[in-house]
Amino acid sequence: MRVKKTVYVGKLAIGGGHPISVQSMTNTPTEDVELTARQIRALAAAGADLVRLSVYDAHCVQAMRALVDQSPVPLVADVHFDHRLAIGAMEQGIAKLRINPGNIGGEQQVRELAACARAHHVPIRIGVNSGSVPRDILAEQGGATAQGMLMAAQRHVRLLEKEKFEDIVLSLKASDVRMMVDAYRLAHRSMEYPLHLGVTEAGLPGQGTIKSAIGLGALLLDGIGDTVRVSLTGSPLPEPKAAIDILRALGLRGGVQLVSCPTCGRTQVKVEHIVREVEERTAHITVPVKVAVMGCIVNGPGEAQGAHIAYCGGKDSGAIYVDGRFVEKVADGAADRLVQLVEAYAASKTTKEDA
Repeated sequence: MRVKKTVYVGKLAIGGGHPISVQSMTNTPTEDVELTARQIRALAAAGADLVRLSVYDAHCVQAMRALVDQSPVPLVADVHFDHRLAIGAMEQGIAKLRINPGNIGGEQQVRELAACARAHHVPIRIGVNSGSVPRDILAEQGGATAQGMLMAAQRHVRLLEKEKFEDIVLSLKASDVRMMVDAYRLAHRSMEYPLHLGVTEAGLPGQGTIKSAIGLGALLLDGIGDTVRVSLTGSPLPEPKAAIDILRALGLRGGVQLVSCPTCGRTQVKVEHIVREVEERTAHITVPVKVAVMGCIVNGPGEAQGAHIAYCGGKDSGAIYVDGRFVEKVADGAADRLVQLVEAYAASKTTKEDA
């Protein structure tokens, strides 16, 4: 894995081999402090490590200080076309900017913005989307391409580097999954800045989640990516969980990872009920714990060998395994017992780490 430089968003470290962070974005009117602050807290509670806000006028800038003061996570200001809004957001305590230097004004505007960001220790994410590639690059490439997105990102980066500003994060998002993956791979090979991953305009939960999982997963498996967002139409609240589930599936985020069979005619226990209850009641756990819930003895014992805690259902009772070893049979209350064992396992790991 190629380690990127480290950028700090407040106290949150991005790149440099630090844990991958999860981002989401509010969809409330930013100037409505009460409503937006409530959504920020809800996103943080859902697992977001940082939250982005659209800053589109002076009223949004005026709301920044109150939102920053109330937020449990660092906030990112998304600004287009007017560098004065970006400067105002930084002066009000925003922790990171998302801009395109190419549409923020001329050379003087970029110079002023870079100077302010340097003074306030605010990193800048250069966000390139397949739908916002400059016209001359589109003409040269014959349309939107991964190479064209990289060329746009490099052009924007040079504007900031000319001002000796290198506290940069990059994103090269596309709604086309293959183009998105190709663009990030090109950027990973050619640039040293941390990468924020996302499939832009992915769609509704369901299809959008699948598209995001494919795009993010393909890159993360290759060690590419430092922050992620699952962009879904509608409420942003499902986004952090979807991102965390992707990271957990790849072993890149702690917490309970559930392995459960799809069930078949042999199943004689309520697998779905048990799994849902265990998932809900162990959502607070951050220690990596693999839990298997299997409906019969065909694959159950084998899966138990690879799980920290496992339950294999049978006709009249189920078998409980811990670290691959059989420990007891449970006729009723399988979910209760699994939750107890998960909490005990997590507590023991936490105690060892603190010792």
